[in-house]
Amino acid sequence: MGNPDLIFAVAGVAALLAATLPRLLNRRPFSLPLACLLVGLVLYALPLELPDPDPVVHRTLVEHVTEICVLVSLMGAGLAINRPFGRRGWSSTWRLLGWTLPLTVLAVAAAAYGLLGWPLAAALLLGAVLAPTDPVLASDVQVGEPVDSEKADDEVRFALTSEAGLNDGLAFPLVYAAIALAVSGGTDWIGEWALVDLLYRCVAGVVCGLLIGKGLGRLFFRAEKPDLRLAEHRDGFVALAATFLAYGLTELVHGYGFIAVFVTACAIRAAERSHGYNGVLHGFIEQIERLFTAWLLLLLGGFVAVGGLSALTWRGAAVGLLLLLVIRPLLGWLSMLRGRAGPRERAVAAFFGVRGIGSLFYLAYALGQADFGVPAEEIWAVVAFTAVASLVIHGISASPVMNRLDLLRDRAGNDRDAEPATQHL
Repeated sequence: MGNPDLIFAVAGVAALLAATLPRLLNRRPFSLPLACLLVGLVLYALPLELPDPDPVVHRTLVEHVTEICVLVSLMGAGLAINRPFGRRGWSSTWRLLGWTLPLTVLAVAAAAYGLLGWPLAAALLLGAVLAPTDPVLASDVQVGEPVDSEKADDEVRFALTSEAGLNDGLAFPLVYAAIALAVSGGTDWIGEWALVDLLYRCVAGVVCGLLIGKGLGRLFFRAEKPDLRLAEHRDGFVALAATFLAYGLTELVHGYGFIAVFVTACAIRAAERSHGYNGVLHGFIEQIERLFTAWLLLLLGGFVAVGGLSALTWRGAAVGLLLLLVIRPLLGWLSMLRGRAGPRERAVAAFFGVRGIGSLFYLAYALGQADFGVPAEEIWAVVAFTAVASLVIHGISASPVMNRLDLLRDRAGNDRDAEPATQHL
């Protein structure tokens, strides 16, 4: 377990990092997640009595801690989106969910099956685990705080935020497919999977999220009794209540709680889109998210420092890099062709498919349900390497790329504003 006093001290250091680094690293080619990862590497390289970061030994703990972190992040993402829900306004999201997500699963599964020689169930699991864009670690390329303008979200940040908010839940049917394949070894599970895991649970997640979100939105902003109108009291921790309520009730009816939490957040935001209480809720949930992220990435760095990647082969590393540098960018770019995004925005949104905490949750969950015919240490090594590689590649490039994109967008806007005056002269 490690030295309890030292654990408290390290937890405090991580909390301070989560509070101070976002401002110090603002607009610099270095992210908070990457800094926490490096701190974890350094701390676990020292002869200190720190807790064991092995996710194989502590699978259940890893599953539940990462689960909470993803839930909090999903609530924050939904509250931050300024664009109203719609078919056309969210067209980039539907393209990324409808094409990029399933094709990424198939491409990664094919790579794992061909390069690593894994059984089909394990290959499918790897594809399902690594396909979703992570809502936790993608903060540098997502929308910021809630604002009054519905047009405040540029297409790149909106697409990545809404994609991350929904595809974490939509990856669950694919994880269940891998589990069913590992358990049965045949195809007799497909019918029940399609009806229950794919159709019912997704619909239940959306319906529960809408009902809970609309009910909470009415309570927060339009309750008849002022004492129950929580928006007037400005308690930020209510965001946690909404998160756990939506997740728990949806899971009780066997729906996908991840989908419900994001939809609940969007419904709360839609109840009073310009109310300042949205900013209070988002600000509180963002602080909790940063805290959990710092702690988890410190442990991920510790996992790497103590030899967690020793089971990684060059073929496993190749699969991870293939996903980050070829599969996701190519499929994301193709899916957004002729969409709302311009050429530069399409390329940026396709590239920043950040992988991280969500992948760790799905893997911990799946390994507790079935034996996939591959040593758990090897699967963890591939997934952890991919997450670390994503932290480095995207953590270094996010600020410069987004700053450059914002500059070009502002310059283009100024040129358009100047055209009438130029023509008049």
